[in-house]
Amino acid sequence: MFVRVAVMTQDQLLAFGVIAGMMVMFVWGRIRYDLVAGLALLVAILVGVVPFDQAFSGFSNDILVIVGAALLVSAAVTRSRLMESLLQALGPHISSVRLQLILLVTAVTVLSAFVKNIGALAMMLPVAFQMAKRSNVSPSVFLMPMSFGSLLGGLMTLIGTSPNIIVSELRQDLAGKPFSMFDFTPVGFGLSILGILFLAFAYKLLPQDRKGESSLAEGIDIQDYVTEGRVGPKSSFAGETLRALRKKLSKDVSVNAIVREGEKKVASQDTVLREDDRVILEGEPAALDEAVKTAGLELEGDDRETKPAKPVEEIGTLEAVIGPGSLLIGSTVARLALHERFNVNMIAISRSGDRLTERLRDIRLYAGDVIVLQGPMGPMSDVMRELGCLPLAPREIHLGTVRRGLVPIAVLAVAMTLAATGKLPVGIAFFGAGLAIILLGSLTVREAYQSVEWPLIVMIGALIPVSDAIRTSGGADLIAAALADTAHSLPPWGAVMLIMAAAMALTPFLNNAATVLVMAPIAASFAQRLGFAPDAFLMAVAVGAGCDFLTPIGHQCNMLVFGPGGYKFADYARLGAPLSLLVLLVGTPLVLLVWPLSR
Repeated sequence: MFVRVAVMTQDQLLAFGVIAGMMVMFVWGRIRYDLVAGLALLVAILVGVVPFDQAFSGFSNDILVIVGAALLVSAAVTRSRLMESLLQALGPHISSVRLQLILLVTAVTVLSAFVKNIGALAMMLPVAFQMAKRSNVSPSVFLMPMSFGSLLGGLMTLIGTSPNIIVSELRQDLAGKPFSMFDFTPVGFGLSILGILFLAFAYKLLPQDRKGESSLAEGIDIQDYVTEGRVGPKSSFAGETLRALRKKLSKDVSVNAIVREGEKKVASQDTVLREDDRVILEGEPAALDEAVKTAGLELEGDDRETKPAKPVEEIGTLEAVIGPGSLLIGSTVARLALHERFNVNMIAISRSGDRLTERLRDIRLYAGDVIVLQGPMGPMSDVMRELGCLPLAPREIHLGTVRRGLVPIAVLAVAMTLAATGKLPVGIAFFGAGLAIILLGSLTVREAYQSVEWPLIVMIGALIPVSDAIRTSGGADLIAAALADTAHSLPPWGAVMLIMAAAMALTPFLNNAATVLVMAPIAASFAQRLGFAPDAFLMAVAVGAGCDFLTPIGHQCNMLVFGPGGYKFADYARLGAPLSLLVLLVGTPLVLLVWPLSR
Protein backbone atom coordinates (compact mmCIF):
# COMPACT_ATOMS: atom_id res chain seq x y z
CA MET A 1 0.00 0.00 0.00
CA PHE A 2 2.77 2.45 0.94
CA VAL A 3 4.62 1.60 -2.26
CA ARG A 4 1.60 2.62 -4.35
CA VAL A 5 1.29 5.95 -2.54
CA ALA A 6 4.99 6.63 -3.09
CA VAL A 7 4.72 6.27 -6.87
CA MET A 8 1.63 8.42 -7.22
CA THR A 9 2.16 11.48 -9.38
CA GLN A 10 1.29 14.97 -8.25
CA ASP A 11 -1.74 15.11 -10.57
CA GLN A 12 -3.02 11.83 -9.16
CA LEU A 13 -2.64 13.08 -5.59
CA LEU A 14 -4.46 16.29 -6.46
CA ALA A 15 -7.26 14.47 -8.34
CA PHE A 16 -7.82 12.07 -5.44
CA GLY A 17 -7.69 14.98 -3.02
CA VAL A 18 -10.47 16.77 -4.89
CA ILE A 19 -12.61 13.61 -4.98
CA ALA A 20 -11.98 12.91 -1.28
CA GLY A 21 -12.89 16.47 -0.32
CA MET A 22 -16.03 16.26 -2.43
CA MET A 23 -17.08 13.01 -0.73
CA VAL A 24 -16.56 14.57 2.71
CA MET A 25 -18.74 17.53 1.69
CA PHE A 26 -21.45 15.17 0.37
CA VAL A 27 -21.46 13.20 3.63
CA TRP A 28 -21.45 16.40 5.71
CA GLY A 29 -24.63 17.42 3.92
CA ARG A 30 -24.61 21.11 4.92
CA ILE A 31 -24.12 22.35 1.36
CA ARG A 32 -26.37 21.41 -1.57
CA TYR A 33 -24.97 18.69 -3.79
CA ASP A 34 -24.92 20.89 -6.91
CA LEU A 35 -22.86 23.52 -5.07
CA VAL A 36 -20.50 20.82 -3.79
CA ALA A 37 -19.99 19.65 -7.39
CA GLY A 38 -19.37 23.24 -8.50
CA LEU A 39 -16.79 23.72 -5.75
CA ALA A 40 -15.09 20.44 -6.73
CA LEU A 41 -14.88 21.62 -10.34
CA LEU A 42 -13.47 25.02 -9.34
CA VAL A 43 -10.82 23.46 -7.08
CA ALA A 44 -9.91 20.93 -9.78
CA ILE A 45 -9.39 23.80 -12.25
CA LEU A 46 -7.35 25.87 -9.81
CA VAL A 47 -5.01 22.99 -8.89
CA GLY A 48 -4.53 22.12 -12.56
CA VAL A 49 -6.08 18.65 -12.88
CA VAL A 50 -8.85 20.00 -15.13
CA PRO A 51 -7.48 22.15 -18.00
CA PHE A 52 -9.08 25.55 -18.59
CA ASP A 53 -10.37 24.54 -22.01
CA GLN A 54 -12.08 21.46 -20.52
CA ALA A 55 -13.63 23.20 -17.50
CA PHE A 56 -17.16 23.31 -18.91
CA SER A 57 -16.99 20.37 -21.27
CA GLY A 58 -19.48 18.51 -19.10
CA PHE A 59 -22.19 21.02 -19.90
CA SER A 60 -21.97 20.20 -23.61
CA ASN A 61 -22.28 16.46 -22.99
CA ASP A 62 -25.27 14.56 -24.38
CA ILE A 63 -25.91 13.19 -20.89
CA LEU A 64 -27.44 16.50 -19.80
CA VAL A 65 -29.77 16.65 -22.80
CA ILE A 66 -30.98 13.09 -22.24
CA VAL A 67 -31.48 13.52 -18.48
CA GLY A 68 -33.27 16.87 -18.87
CA ALA A 69 -35.53 15.69 -21.70
CA ALA A 70 -36.33 12.43 -19.85
CA LEU A 71 -37.35 14.43 -16.76
CA LEU A 72 -39.62 16.63 -18.88
CA VAL A 73 -41.33 13.70 -20.61
CA SER A 74 -41.57 11.92 -17.25
CA ALA A 75 -43.40 14.88 -15.70
CA ALA A 76 -45.96 14.91 -18.54
CA VAL A 77 -46.58 11.16 -18.27
CA THR A 78 -46.98 11.47 -14.49
CA ARG A 79 -49.68 14.10 -14.99
CA SER A 80 -51.77 11.66 -17.05
CA ARG A 81 -52.62 9.64 -13.90
CA LEU A 82 -53.84 6.73 -16.02
CA MET A 83 -52.14 4.13 -13.82
CA GLU A 84 -53.47 5.83 -10.70
CA SER A 85 -57.03 5.76 -12.09
CA LEU A 86 -56.68 2.06 -12.90
CA LEU A 87 -55.46 1.21 -9.40
CA GLN A 88 -58.24 3.25 -7.79
CA ALA A 89 -60.73 1.18 -9.79
CA LEU A 90 -59.09 -2.12 -8.81
CA GLY A 91 -58.38 -1.21 -5.18
CA PRO A 92 -61.85 -1.80 -3.67
CA HIS A 93 -61.90 -5.36 -5.05
CA ILE A 94 -58.62 -6.39 -3.36
CA SER A 95 -58.89 -6.91 0.39
CA SER A 96 -55.66 -8.80 1.17
CA VAL A 97 -52.88 -6.53 2.44
CA ARG A 98 -50.25 -8.68 0.69
CA LEU A 99 -52.09 -8.48 -2.65
CA GLN A 100 -52.52 -4.73 -2.23
CA LEU A 101 -48.81 -4.39 -1.58
CA ILE A 102 -47.94 -6.49 -4.63
CA LEU A 103 -50.27 -4.35 -6.77
CA LEU A 104 -48.80 -1.07 -5.51
CA VAL A 105 -45.16 -2.16 -5.73
CA THR A 106 -45.66 -3.66 -9.20
CA ALA A 107 -47.35 -0.49 -10.46
CA VAL A 108 -44.57 1.76 -9.13
CA THR A 109 -41.88 -0.59 -10.45
CA VAL A 110 -43.33 -0.67 -13.97
CA LEU A 111 -43.89 3.10 -14.04
CA SER A 112 -40.35 3.77 -12.85
CA ALA A 113 -38.96 2.07 -15.94
CA PHE A 114 -40.41 4.85 -18.09
CA VAL A 115 -40.74 7.93 -15.85
CA LYS A 116 -38.55 9.36 -13.10
CA ASN A 117 -38.89 7.06 -10.10
CA ILE A 118 -39.75 9.81 -7.60
CA GLY A 119 -42.55 10.98 -9.93
CA ALA A 120 -43.92 7.44 -10.18
CA LEU A 121 -43.77 7.04 -6.40
CA ALA A 122 -45.43 10.41 -5.70
CA MET A 123 -48.22 9.59 -8.13
CA MET A 124 -49.01 6.35 -6.28
CA LEU A 125 -48.85 7.73 -2.71
CA PRO A 126 -52.52 8.80 -2.57
CA VAL A 127 -53.59 5.32 -3.73
CA ALA A 128 -51.43 3.73 -1.03
CA PHE A 129 -53.01 5.93 1.65
CA GLN A 130 -56.49 5.01 0.45
CA MET A 131 -55.71 1.29 0.49
CA ALA A 132 -54.14 1.54 3.94
CA LYS A 133 -57.20 3.30 5.31
CA ARG A 134 -59.54 0.78 3.69
CA SER A 135 -57.57 -2.15 5.16
CA ASN A 136 -57.07 -0.45 8.54
CA VAL A 137 -53.27 -0.78 8.41
CA SER A 138 -50.51 1.78 8.71
CA PRO A 139 -49.36 3.31 5.40
CA SER A 140 -45.83 2.35 6.50
CA VAL A 141 -46.67 -1.21 5.41
CA PHE A 142 -46.79 0.00 1.79
CA LEU A 143 -44.56 3.07 1.50
CA MET A 144 -41.03 1.70 1.98
CA PRO A 145 -41.63 -1.34 -0.26
CA MET A 146 -43.01 1.04 -2.90
CA SER A 147 -39.89 3.22 -2.62
CA PHE A 148 -37.63 0.17 -3.05
CA GLY A 149 -39.76 -0.98 -6.00
CA SER A 150 -39.32 2.39 -7.69
CA LEU A 151 -35.53 2.06 -7.39
CA LEU A 152 -35.58 -1.43 -8.91
CA GLY A 153 -37.90 -0.35 -11.72
CA GLY A 154 -35.48 2.39 -12.71
CA LEU A 155 -32.90 -0.29 -13.56
CA MET A 156 -34.97 -1.66 -16.45
CA THR A 157 -34.43 0.94 -19.19
CA LEU A 158 -31.90 3.53 -20.27
CA ILE A 159 -34.17 6.41 -19.17
CA GLY A 160 -35.30 4.74 -15.95
CA THR A 161 -32.64 6.44 -13.83
CA SER A 162 -29.80 8.90 -14.39
CA PRO A 163 -27.03 6.35 -13.52
CA ASN A 164 -28.10 4.26 -16.53
CA ILE A 165 -27.86 7.29 -18.84
CA ILE A 166 -24.43 8.23 -17.49
CA VAL A 167 -23.08 4.66 -17.76
CA SER A 168 -24.34 4.47 -21.35
CA GLU A 169 -22.58 7.67 -22.38
CA LEU A 170 -19.38 6.66 -20.57
CA ARG A 171 -19.46 3.39 -22.51
CA GLN A 172 -19.64 5.51 -25.68
CA ASP A 173 -16.42 7.27 -24.61
CA LEU A 174 -14.67 4.06 -23.54
CA ALA A 175 -15.84 1.55 -26.12
CA GLY A 176 -17.19 3.71 -28.95
CA LYS A 177 -20.82 2.57 -28.56
CA PRO A 178 -23.39 3.45 -25.87
CA PHE A 179 -25.81 1.04 -24.24
CA SER A 180 -29.16 1.04 -26.06
CA MET A 181 -32.61 1.71 -24.64
CA PHE A 182 -33.35 -1.86 -23.56
CA ASP A 183 -29.83 -3.20 -22.92
CA PHE A 184 -30.59 -2.75 -19.22
CA THR A 185 -33.89 -4.65 -19.37
CA PRO A 186 -32.81 -8.30 -18.87
CA VAL A 187 -30.90 -7.56 -15.66
CA GLY A 188 -33.31 -4.86 -14.44
CA PHE A 189 -36.41 -6.95 -15.15
CA GLY A 190 -34.97 -9.98 -13.37
CA LEU A 191 -34.05 -7.95 -10.29
CA SER A 192 -37.44 -6.20 -10.32
CA ILE A 193 -39.33 -9.51 -10.31
CA LEU A 194 -37.08 -10.79 -7.55
CA GLY A 195 -37.61 -7.58 -5.57
CA ILE A 196 -41.39 -7.69 -5.85
CA LEU A 197 -41.47 -11.31 -4.64
CA PHE A 198 -39.11 -10.50 -1.78
CA LEU A 199 -41.08 -7.42 -0.68
CA ALA A 200 -44.38 -9.34 -0.84
CA PHE A 201 -43.23 -11.42 2.12
CA ALA A 202 -40.37 -9.48 3.72
CA TYR A 203 -42.47 -6.36 4.44
CA LYS A 204 -43.20 -8.06 7.77
CA LEU A 205 -39.60 -7.27 8.75
CA LEU A 206 -40.74 -3.67 9.22
CA PRO A 207 -41.98 -2.73 12.72
CA GLN A 208 -45.74 -2.88 12.92
CA ASP A 209 -46.09 0.04 15.34
CA ARG A 210 -45.04 2.85 12.99
CA LYS A 211 -47.63 5.59 12.73
CA GLY A 212 -48.45 6.74 9.23
CA GLU A 213 -50.58 9.73 8.36
CA SER A 214 -53.92 9.20 6.67
CA SER A 215 -55.26 11.26 3.80
CA LEU A 216 -56.92 14.59 4.42
CA ALA A 217 -60.71 14.45 4.43
CA GLU A 218 -61.94 17.72 5.83
CA GLY A 219 -59.90 20.41 7.49
CA ILE A 220 -57.41 18.51 9.61
CA ASP A 221 -57.88 14.79 9.25
CA ILE A 222 -54.45 13.40 9.94
CA GLN A 223 -52.63 12.15 13.01
CA ASP A 224 -49.91 13.88 15.01
CA TYR A 225 -50.39 17.39 13.67
CA VAL A 226 -49.23 20.54 15.41
CA THR A 227 -51.32 23.67 14.98
CA GLU A 228 -51.48 27.15 16.47
CA GLY A 229 -54.44 28.98 18.06
CA ARG A 230 -54.61 32.63 19.11
CA VAL A 231 -56.41 33.66 22.31
CA GLY A 232 -58.75 36.25 20.84
CA PRO A 233 -61.08 38.74 22.55
CA LYS A 234 -63.99 36.30 22.29
CA SER A 235 -62.11 33.42 23.94
CA SER A 236 -63.54 32.42 27.31
CA PHE A 237 -60.04 31.44 28.46
CA ALA A 238 -58.47 34.90 28.34
CA GLY A 239 -57.51 35.51 31.99
CA GLU A 240 -57.83 31.81 32.90
CA THR A 241 -54.96 29.51 33.84
CA LEU A 242 -53.49 26.87 31.60
CA ARG A 243 -54.76 24.28 34.12
CA ALA A 244 -58.34 25.39 33.40
CA LEU A 245 -57.76 25.13 29.65
CA ARG A 246 -56.27 21.64 29.93
CA LYS A 247 -59.26 20.44 31.94
CA LYS A 248 -61.53 21.45 29.07
CA LEU A 249 -59.39 19.89 26.37
CA SER A 250 -59.48 16.26 25.31
CA LYS A 251 -56.81 13.96 26.75
CA ASP A 252 -55.66 13.47 23.16
CA VAL A 253 -54.53 17.11 22.93
CA SER A 254 -51.41 18.49 24.59
CA VAL A 255 -50.27 22.10 24.95
CA ASN A 256 -46.67 22.15 23.68
CA ALA A 257 -45.95 25.82 24.36
CA ILE A 258 -47.32 29.33 24.75
CA VAL A 259 -45.87 32.20 22.71
CA ARG A 260 -46.38 35.67 24.19
CA GLU A 261 -45.18 38.84 22.47
CA GLY A 262 -42.90 36.78 20.26
CA GLU A 263 -41.26 34.86 23.11
CA LYS A 264 -41.86 31.23 24.05
CA LYS A 265 -42.97 30.74 27.66
CA VAL A 266 -42.78 27.63 29.82
CA ALA A 267 -46.27 26.16 29.76
CA SER A 268 -46.74 25.64 33.51
CA GLN A 269 -50.12 24.79 35.03
CA ASP A 270 -50.46 28.22 36.69
CA THR A 271 -49.64 30.28 33.61
CA VAL A 272 -52.44 32.80 33.05
CA LEU A 273 -53.50 33.10 29.44
CA ARG A 274 -53.74 36.59 27.97
CA GLU A 275 -55.42 37.97 24.91
CA ASP A 276 -53.19 37.59 21.83
CA ASP A 277 -51.23 34.63 23.33
CA ARG A 278 -50.44 31.92 20.79
CA VAL A 279 -51.12 28.37 22.04
CA ILE A 280 -49.18 25.57 20.28
CA LEU A 281 -51.38 22.45 20.30
CA GLU A 282 -50.61 18.87 19.32
CA GLY A 283 -52.86 15.83 19.18
CA GLU A 284 -55.40 13.73 17.36
CA PRO A 285 -56.93 15.58 14.39
CA ALA A 286 -60.54 15.47 15.49
CA ALA A 287 -59.54 16.42 19.04
CA LEU A 288 -57.48 19.35 17.73
CA ASP A 289 -60.44 20.68 15.80
CA GLU A 290 -62.67 20.34 18.86
CA ALA A 291 -60.03 21.99 21.08
CA VAL A 292 -59.86 25.08 18.89
CA LYS A 293 -63.65 25.42 19.04
CA THR A 294 -63.93 24.67 22.78
CA ALA A 295 -61.30 27.21 23.76
CA GLY A 296 -62.62 29.83 21.36
CA LEU A 297 -59.20 30.07 19.72
CA GLU A 298 -58.57 31.63 16.33
CA LEU A 299 -56.85 29.09 14.08
CA GLU A 300 -53.59 30.25 12.49
CA GLY A 301 -54.41 31.99 9.20
CA ASP A 302 -57.94 33.05 10.17
CA ASP A 303 -56.77 36.68 10.27
CA ARG A 304 -55.29 36.50 6.77
CA GLU A 305 -57.95 36.10 4.11
CA THR A 306 -57.10 34.07 1.03
CA LYS A 307 -58.76 35.67 -1.97
CA PRO A 308 -60.21 33.43 -4.69
CA ALA A 309 -59.67 34.41 -8.31
CA LYS A 310 -63.40 33.88 -8.97
CA PRO A 311 -66.27 34.82 -6.64
CA VAL A 312 -67.63 31.25 -6.61
CA GLU A 313 -64.26 29.56 -6.13
CA GLU A 314 -64.02 27.27 -3.10
CA ILE A 315 -61.62 27.97 -0.23
CA GLY A 316 -60.38 24.66 1.11
CA THR A 317 -57.48 22.78 2.64
CA LEU A 318 -54.99 20.42 1.09
CA GLU A 319 -52.46 18.03 2.58
CA ALA A 320 -49.01 17.79 0.99
CA VAL A 321 -45.57 16.37 1.71
CA ILE A 322 -42.57 18.65 1.18
CA GLY A 323 -40.56 17.17 -1.68
CA PRO A 324 -36.75 16.84 -1.81
CA GLY A 325 -36.34 19.84 -4.13
CA SER A 326 -38.92 22.13 -2.51
CA LEU A 327 -38.14 25.80 -2.05
CA LEU A 328 -39.66 25.45 1.45
CA ILE A 329 -36.72 23.35 2.67
CA GLY A 330 -34.60 25.17 5.24
CA SER A 331 -36.89 28.18 5.34
CA THR A 332 -39.90 29.30 7.38
CA VAL A 333 -43.39 30.45 6.44
CA ALA A 334 -42.55 33.95 7.70
CA ARG A 335 -39.36 34.22 5.67
CA LEU A 336 -41.05 32.99 2.49
CA ALA A 337 -44.08 35.29 2.96
CA LEU A 338 -46.22 32.31 1.96
CA HIS A 339 -49.54 34.15 2.20
CA GLU A 340 -48.36 37.29 0.44
CA ARG A 341 -46.61 35.49 -2.42
CA PHE A 342 -48.79 32.41 -2.95
CA ASN A 343 -52.18 33.34 -1.40
CA VAL A 344 -52.17 30.30 0.91
CA ASN A 345 -51.86 29.78 4.67
CA MET A 346 -50.07 26.90 6.38
CA ILE A 347 -52.43 25.89 9.18
CA ALA A 348 -50.78 22.70 10.47
CA ILE A 349 -47.64 20.59 10.22
CA SER A 350 -46.69 17.00 11.05
CA ARG A 351 -43.11 15.82 11.52
CA SER A 352 -42.19 12.28 12.47
CA GLY A 353 -40.29 11.97 15.74
CA ASP A 354 -40.12 15.67 16.68
CA ARG A 355 -42.00 17.68 19.34
CA LEU A 356 -42.65 21.08 17.80
CA THR A 357 -43.04 24.05 20.14
CA GLU A 358 -42.49 27.07 17.86
CA ARG A 359 -45.12 29.17 16.17
CA LEU A 360 -46.06 27.74 12.79
CA ARG A 361 -44.60 30.77 11.02
CA ASP A 362 -41.22 30.20 12.73
CA ILE A 363 -40.83 26.42 12.23
CA ARG A 364 -37.96 25.60 9.86
CA LEU A 365 -39.30 23.20 7.24
CA TYR A 366 -37.61 20.05 5.98
CA ALA A 367 -38.12 17.47 3.23
CA GLY A 368 -40.66 14.88 4.33
CA ASP A 369 -42.67 17.26 6.54
CA VAL A 370 -46.42 16.93 5.98
CA ILE A 371 -48.23 20.26 5.90
CA VAL A 372 -51.81 21.47 5.54
CA LEU A 373 -52.30 24.49 3.28
CA GLN A 374 -55.48 26.55 3.13
CA GLY A 375 -56.43 28.62 0.09
CA PRO A 376 -58.43 28.81 -3.17
CA MET A 377 -58.68 25.30 -4.56
CA GLY A 378 -58.59 26.30 -8.25
CA PRO A 379 -54.93 27.33 -8.43
CA MET A 380 -53.84 25.01 -5.58
CA SER A 381 -52.20 22.45 -7.89
CA ASP A 382 -50.09 25.19 -9.52
CA VAL A 383 -49.07 26.43 -6.05
CA MET A 384 -48.06 22.88 -5.09
CA ARG A 385 -45.85 22.52 -8.15
CA GLU A 386 -44.25 25.93 -7.61
CA LEU A 387 -43.53 25.16 -3.95
CA GLY A 388 -42.16 21.71 -4.79
CA CYS A 389 -44.73 19.92 -2.63
CA LEU A 390 -46.43 16.63 -3.46
CA PRO A 391 -50.19 16.64 -2.74
CA LEU A 392 -51.58 13.66 -0.85
CA ALA A 393 -55.26 14.37 -1.53
CA PRO A 394 -55.94 13.39 -5.13
CA ARG A 395 -59.45 14.82 -5.28
CA GLU A 396 -57.98 18.32 -5.11
CA ILE A 397 -55.34 17.89 -7.79
CA HIS A 398 -56.21 18.88 -11.34
CA LEU A 399 -53.43 17.48 -13.49
CA GLY A 400 -55.15 17.59 -16.85
CA THR A 401 -57.69 15.49 -18.72
CA VAL A 402 -57.26 11.91 -19.85
CA ARG A 403 -57.17 13.12 -23.46
CA ARG A 404 -54.11 15.27 -22.74
CA GLY A 405 -52.72 12.43 -20.66
CA LEU A 406 -52.62 10.09 -23.66
CA VAL A 407 -50.44 12.50 -25.62
CA PRO A 408 -47.24 12.21 -23.51
CA ILE A 409 -47.61 8.43 -23.34
CA ALA A 410 -47.77 8.29 -27.14
CA VAL A 411 -44.80 10.68 -27.45
CA LEU A 412 -42.79 8.59 -24.98
CA ALA A 413 -43.57 5.40 -26.91
CA VAL A 414 -42.44 6.98 -30.22
CA ALA A 415 -39.22 8.34 -28.68
CA MET A 416 -38.34 5.00 -27.09
CA THR A 417 -39.06 3.14 -30.33
CA LEU A 418 -36.89 5.50 -32.39
CA ALA A 419 -34.05 5.23 -29.88
CA ALA A 420 -34.36 1.44 -29.45
CA THR A 421 -34.34 0.74 -33.20
CA GLY A 422 -31.39 3.04 -33.79
CA LYS A 423 -33.33 5.37 -36.09
CA LEU A 424 -32.23 8.31 -33.91
CA PRO A 425 -29.64 8.73 -31.17
CA VAL A 426 -31.19 8.73 -27.68
CA GLY A 427 -30.37 12.40 -27.07
CA ILE A 428 -32.04 13.60 -30.27
CA ALA A 429 -35.07 11.31 -29.81
CA PHE A 430 -35.78 12.62 -26.32
CA PHE A 431 -34.94 16.23 -27.17
CA GLY A 432 -37.59 16.00 -29.89
CA ALA A 433 -39.97 14.30 -27.45
CA GLY A 434 -39.56 17.18 -24.99
CA LEU A 435 -40.39 19.75 -27.65
CA ALA A 436 -43.41 17.70 -28.80
CA ILE A 437 -44.72 17.51 -25.22
CA ILE A 438 -44.74 21.33 -25.00
CA LEU A 439 -46.04 22.01 -28.51
CA LEU A 440 -48.90 19.52 -28.09
CA GLY A 441 -50.00 21.22 -24.85
CA SER A 442 -49.24 18.45 -22.33
CA LEU A 443 -47.03 20.87 -20.40
CA THR A 444 -46.76 24.64 -20.51
CA VAL A 445 -43.31 26.15 -21.03
CA ARG A 446 -43.25 27.14 -17.36
CA GLU A 447 -44.16 23.61 -16.24
CA ALA A 448 -41.53 22.16 -18.56
CA TYR A 449 -38.76 24.24 -17.00
CA GLN A 450 -40.05 23.40 -13.50
CA SER A 451 -40.02 19.66 -14.29
CA VAL A 452 -36.28 19.60 -14.99
CA GLU A 453 -34.22 18.92 -11.88
CA TRP A 454 -31.69 21.68 -12.48
CA PRO A 455 -29.48 20.94 -9.43
CA LEU A 456 -28.98 17.42 -10.84
CA ILE A 457 -28.11 18.86 -14.27
CA VAL A 458 -25.57 21.25 -12.73
CA MET A 459 -24.05 18.48 -10.60
CA ILE A 460 -23.59 16.11 -13.54
CA GLY A 461 -22.19 18.84 -15.79
CA ALA A 462 -19.70 19.93 -13.12
CA LEU A 463 -18.58 16.41 -12.18
CA ILE A 464 -17.97 15.07 -15.71
CA PRO A 465 -14.59 16.87 -16.08
CA VAL A 466 -13.75 16.19 -12.41
CA SER A 467 -14.33 12.46 -12.80
CA ASP A 468 -12.47 12.49 -16.11
CA ALA A 469 -9.47 13.91 -14.25
CA ILE A 470 -9.17 10.57 -12.41
CA ARG A 471 -8.82 8.84 -15.78
CA THR A 472 -6.53 11.36 -17.51
CA SER A 473 -4.21 11.56 -14.48
CA GLY A 474 -3.87 7.78 -14.39
CA GLY A 475 -5.67 7.59 -11.05
CA ALA A 476 -8.30 5.19 -12.36
CA ASP A 477 -5.56 2.82 -13.53
CA LEU A 478 -3.91 3.10 -10.12
CA ILE A 479 -7.08 2.12 -8.23
CA ALA A 480 -7.82 -0.55 -10.82
CA ALA A 481 -4.37 -2.05 -10.26
CA ALA A 482 -4.95 -2.14 -6.50
CA LEU A 483 -8.35 -3.76 -7.02
CA ALA A 484 -6.83 -6.23 -9.47
CA ASP A 485 -4.33 -7.26 -6.82
CA THR A 486 -7.19 -7.72 -4.37
CA ALA A 487 -9.28 -9.64 -6.90
CA HIS A 488 -6.38 -11.76 -8.15
CA SER A 489 -7.50 -14.72 -6.08
CA LEU A 490 -11.20 -14.13 -6.78
CA PRO A 491 -13.14 -15.89 -9.53
CA PRO A 492 -14.47 -13.61 -12.33
CA TRP A 493 -17.91 -13.36 -10.74
CA GLY A 494 -16.24 -12.24 -7.51
CA ALA A 495 -14.58 -9.34 -9.37
CA VAL A 496 -17.94 -8.19 -10.78
CA MET A 497 -19.59 -8.53 -7.37
CA LEU A 498 -16.77 -6.48 -5.82
CA ILE A 499 -17.50 -3.56 -8.19
CA MET A 500 -21.26 -3.81 -7.61
CA ALA A 501 -20.77 -3.86 -3.83
CA ALA A 502 -18.40 -0.87 -3.99
CA ALA A 503 -20.96 1.19 -5.95
CA MET A 504 -23.71 0.09 -3.57
CA ALA A 505 -21.61 1.16 -0.58
CA LEU A 506 -20.80 4.58 -2.05
CA THR A 507 -24.25 5.62 -3.24
CA PRO A 508 -25.79 6.34 0.23
CA PHE A 509 -23.06 8.94 0.78
CA LEU A 510 -22.79 10.36 -2.74
CA ASN A 511 -25.58 11.13 -5.15
CA ASN A 512 -26.18 8.02 -7.32
CA ALA A 513 -25.15 9.97 -10.42
CA ALA A 514 -21.94 11.07 -8.70
CA THR A 515 -21.25 7.46 -7.72
CA VAL A 516 -21.40 6.40 -11.37
CA LEU A 517 -19.17 9.26 -12.49
CA VAL A 518 -16.54 8.25 -9.93
CA MET A 519 -16.85 4.45 -10.21
CA ALA A 520 -17.36 3.85 -13.95
CA PRO A 521 -13.83 4.83 -15.12
CA ILE A 522 -12.35 2.76 -12.29
CA ALA A 523 -14.53 -0.23 -13.23
CA ALA A 524 -13.50 0.00 -16.89
CA SER A 525 -9.79 0.14 -15.99
CA PHE A 526 -10.30 -2.73 -13.54
CA ALA A 527 -11.84 -4.88 -16.28
CA GLN A 528 -8.99 -4.03 -18.64
CA ARG A 529 -6.40 -4.99 -16.01
CA LEU A 530 -8.06 -8.38 -15.59
CA GLY A 531 -8.34 -8.86 -19.36
CA PHE A 532 -12.16 -8.75 -19.42
CA ALA A 533 -14.68 -6.81 -21.52
CA PRO A 534 -15.87 -3.73 -19.58
CA ASP A 535 -19.63 -4.15 -20.17
CA ALA A 536 -20.36 -6.42 -17.19
CA PHE A 537 -18.41 -4.12 -14.86
CA LEU A 538 -20.14 -0.97 -16.13
CA MET A 539 -23.52 -2.69 -15.73
CA ALA A 540 -22.53 -3.69 -12.18
CA VAL A 541 -21.80 -0.02 -11.39
CA ALA A 542 -25.23 1.01 -12.71
CA VAL A 543 -26.99 -1.66 -10.65
CA GLY A 544 -25.04 -0.88 -7.48
CA ALA A 545 -25.54 2.89 -7.79
CA GLY A 546 -29.27 2.44 -8.42
CA CYS A 547 -29.88 0.20 -5.39
CA ASP A 548 -29.76 2.39 -2.29
CA PHE A 549 -31.89 0.52 0.23
CA LEU A 550 -29.95 1.15 3.44
CA THR A 551 -30.71 4.76 4.46
CA PRO A 552 -33.45 7.36 4.02
CA ILE A 553 -30.96 10.02 2.92
CA GLY A 554 -29.24 8.40 -0.04
CA HIS A 555 -32.10 8.66 -2.52
CA GLN A 556 -35.03 11.06 -2.91
CA CYS A 557 -37.58 8.25 -3.00
CA ASN A 558 -36.49 6.97 0.41
CA MET A 559 -36.62 10.50 1.84
CA LEU A 560 -40.07 11.08 0.36
CA VAL A 561 -41.69 8.25 2.36
CA PHE A 562 -39.67 8.79 5.55
CA GLY A 563 -42.07 11.27 7.20
CA PRO A 564 -45.44 10.01 5.88
CA GLY A 565 -44.46 6.44 6.81
CA GLY A 566 -43.38 7.39 10.34
CA TYR A 567 -40.16 5.41 9.83
CA LYS A 568 -37.00 5.55 11.90
CA PHE A 569 -33.53 5.67 10.31
CA ALA A 570 -32.73 2.06 11.22
CA ASP A 571 -35.97 0.75 9.65
CA TYR A 572 -34.43 1.07 6.18
CA ALA A 573 -31.63 -1.37 6.95
CA ARG A 574 -34.10 -3.90 8.41
CA LEU A 575 -35.76 -4.30 5.03
CA GLY A 576 -32.98 -2.93 2.81
CA ALA A 577 -29.99 -4.97 4.01
CA PRO A 578 -31.40 -8.38 2.99
CA LEU A 579 -32.65 -6.89 -0.28
CA SER A 580 -29.18 -5.45 -1.00
CA LEU A 581 -27.61 -8.84 -0.32
CA LEU A 582 -30.16 -10.47 -2.62
CA VAL A 583 -29.34 -7.99 -5.40
CA LEU A 584 -25.64 -8.81 -5.04
CA LEU A 585 -26.17 -12.57 -5.03
CA VAL A 586 -28.65 -12.66 -7.92
CA GLY A 587 -27.61 -9.53 -9.81
CA THR A 588 -24.04 -10.72 -10.33
CA PRO A 589 -24.88 -13.95 -12.20
CA LEU A 590 -27.62 -12.08 -14.11
CA VAL A 591 -25.09 -9.50 -15.30
CA LEU A 592 -22.63 -12.21 -16.31
CA LEU A 593 -25.35 -14.18 -18.11
CA VAL A 594 -26.32 -11.18 -20.24
CA TRP A 595 -22.88 -9.57 -20.56
CA PRO A 596 -20.12 -12.21 -20.90
CA LEU A 597 -16.63 -11.27 -19.74
CA SER A 598 -14.95 -12.42 -22.97
CA ARG A 599 -14.16 -9.65 -25.45
